[in-house]
Formats: sequence, C-alpha cells, structure tokens
Amino acid sequence: MRILLVLLFSLTLLFSADATIEVTKRVDGLSSMAVEDASVDYKDGLSKRFFKALVGDLNVLSLFNVKDEYTTTYFDDDNVDRSNKKSDYVLRYSLEKDDSGVFIVHAKMLSDDSTVFSKKYRLRNSEQYIFIVHAIAYDVNAYMGADPVDWMKRKVILTRLVAPQKSEILLTDYTLSYQRVIIRGGLNVFPKWADKKQSSFYFTDLDGRIPTLYKMDIYTGKSEKITSSDGMLICSDVRQDGKKLLLTMAPNGQPDIYLYDIENKKRQRLTKYGGIDVNAQFMSDDRITFVSNRLGYPNVFAKKIGSKAVEQMVYYGKSNAACSAHGDLIVYKARESANAFSRNTFNLHLISTKTDFIRRLTATGVNEFPRFSKDGDAILFIKSYKQQSSIGVVRLKHNKNFLFPLKIGKIQSMDW
Repeated sequence: MRILLVLLFSLTLLFSADATIEVTKRVDGLSSMAVEDASVDYKDGLSKRFFKALVGDLNVLSLFNVKDEYTTTYFDDDNVDRSNKKSDYVLRYSLEKDDSGVFIVHAKMLSDDSTVFSKKYRLRNSEQYIFIVHAIAYDVNAYMGADPVDWMKRKVILTRLVAPQKSEILLTDYTLSYQRVIIRGGLNVFPKWADKKQSSFYFTDLDGRIPTLYKMDIYTGKSEKITSSDGMLICSDVRQDGKKLLLTMAPNGQPDIYLYDIENKKRQRLTKYGGIDVNAQFMSDDRITFVSNRLGYPNVFAKKIGSKAVEQMVYYGKSNAACSAHGDLIVYKARESANAFSRNTFNLHLISTKTDFIRRLTATGVNEFPRFSKDGDAILFIKSYKQQSSIGVVRLKHNKNFLFPLKIGKIQSMDW
C-alpha cells in the first residue's frame, strides 16, 4: 500500500492551458480544408466551441491542412464564403434545437461548390456536443477513404487527483472537452473498461483497510465487489472477450501478476519472481507482457500463460515501464537520463516483437500510461510537462502527437 501511495502522490497537483499540437514530422501536399458555421439557434459560445473542436478533430485526422479562421454563412448557400474559395474542401455545419429540445447538427462537405457529403446528427444533451464533433470527423475520414478511426468516438475513463488522498473518476472523450464525474470522494484509482460497449468499468478503492477491486455500471451507478487483496490490487488489462482480468496483487508483500476468471471468480498466479512484477497486458489470449525488475531495474518481459519461461522484450533504456501491447507491437515508457534522483524525461518508445525496430514517440516531459487503440492506429497516453497534465494522442502512421490538457487536477491513470 505504501508503495502505491508514494507512486500516486509523489507529484503535486498540476494545472493546464489551451490545447497544443506537437508535430514530429511535417507532411506536405495535403488537401486544404475550411470550416463554416451556419448555425441559427446557437449564435453564442457553443457554436464557436463547436467550430474550434471540429477544426481540432480535422487536424487529428491528419488528412488536411485545416484553416482555423472562423467564418459564418447560410447552410443552404450554394457557394462557400469568399475567403474559402481556394480551399479544396469546405465543411459546413448548423446547430439547432427541435421542438422537443433535441440537439440537432446538420453537416455537409463541399468541393468546387458542390455537396459531396451530407448528414444529420441528433443528441438529447447539447453538453455532449463533442461526441457529434467526433462523429462528423469520423464520417469525413470515411468519405476520404482513409483507415478507420473508431477510437475517435470512444469514451475515455480517467482518475483525476484533486487533493491528497482524494480523487474523482471522470467519463470524458479523448480531447477532455466533455467531463462527467462518475465517482467523487475518497481515493479511487486505476479505472479500466470492462467491456467493448464501455458500459461498465473496474476500479480500485483505496479507502478501506484492504485495497478492493469494484466493477461499476456507468448508466445505473451500481457497483459490485470483485475481489480484494492486502498490499496492492490493480486491474491492468481486460481480455478482449471480457472474461479474464490481469491483476497486479501483493498478498504476501511482493507484487505479482494474477489471472482472474470473472465467471468462476478464481485467480491464477502467473509470476512467482521474488522481486516486482506489475502492469501485465494481454498480447493474445495465452500470452502476456509485463514489467519486472528481475534485471535489477524495471524492464519489459513476456511469457506464455502456464509456462515458466520469461522472455526479455526491451534492450534499450535502463528504466522501462508502463507498457501496452497490440499484436506484435509494444509501447513502453523509458527514462532518458542516467540520474534516477533528478528531474528526468520519460519518453514513450515503440518496438516490434518480430524485428529490431524501435521508434521514440515523444520528446519532452514525463510521458506514461500508454494505451493502444483497439485497432492499433493510435496510442493514448498521459503527459506531464511544465506544470501541465494532458492527454496525448499519437497517430502512428502519420507520425504526429496531439495534446489536450486537463484544467483542474492531475491525471493519475486512464483507459479508452
């Protein structure tokens, strides 16, 4: 328990500013895109926030050079605004509310003054407008024939530290534009989605005498106890079918990896090393990767479930932790300086288990808790830099990083 609390509170609360974009490689020759606001009922802050969010999502798609100049027009105009005449594409939207109070967004994309894409979106709560923004960007991406970006529409669950031994678990999107507090009060950490539909999640409650793992339904608010353990207890991964969990537990003082069966409520100890084994991730149904100090420093290893053999996965860096796996790819955090007691830079690196390929994904600050999207197209991570706590997104094929800061508190952990 002491080890976990030191990990949680060794850093002070951080605050953030406006979203920034960190581009690691410039891509020329992209089509140009402009956005026009044709709203009637929402000539206020919401329509401009919608504009800013839509421009941001289009930038994340990495398919266009997007103009950030705010322009207004009428939705049914055949011609685009004069300032956008030279743009290859223009995306026009209109926000309105029907007689029953339903929030409606009309969107269409024009090229050479002709409509090439049009769709209507509906939502009961305008506070969740960001999810329509993500849906529009997703549909534009599909129209352009690019690789799917299903991850863009997924919800993010995260723990925000707001005071010593106080946290909140938030439901949000990857840009942190929408935030709903699901659990307030106490110390509840390490949330992990329990199913593909994102209707429930696991989290660890540290308020009691013994760390306890719970599962909560986000729609009903009901929670059920899964298991508890002395020392520490973290759900680090959920198998794709939702039937098995990978847990880090320390019932005898040393943390090890356990496989927990949801249906029969039995657990199987997977590692028996005398040191530290933590943060296991499924590479397949019968193979896992995890972090261990069995070399005298943290590093990434893999093993087949049921086998005693352990394979070293990473040969670069002397303090490697916080890994995530997708097929043959592993992303992990590595300390970039030699002094373990000074302010250090921790960057994310990507490796392939099939080749000697290695790629650094970040450049500054403390970058941790990487999580692959379900399709492997993107990596979500937490970045701490210059008193700012942010969610970062790496677009692997486009070699770009995007940062979205949290305005209050510090992000402790997250899942998407």
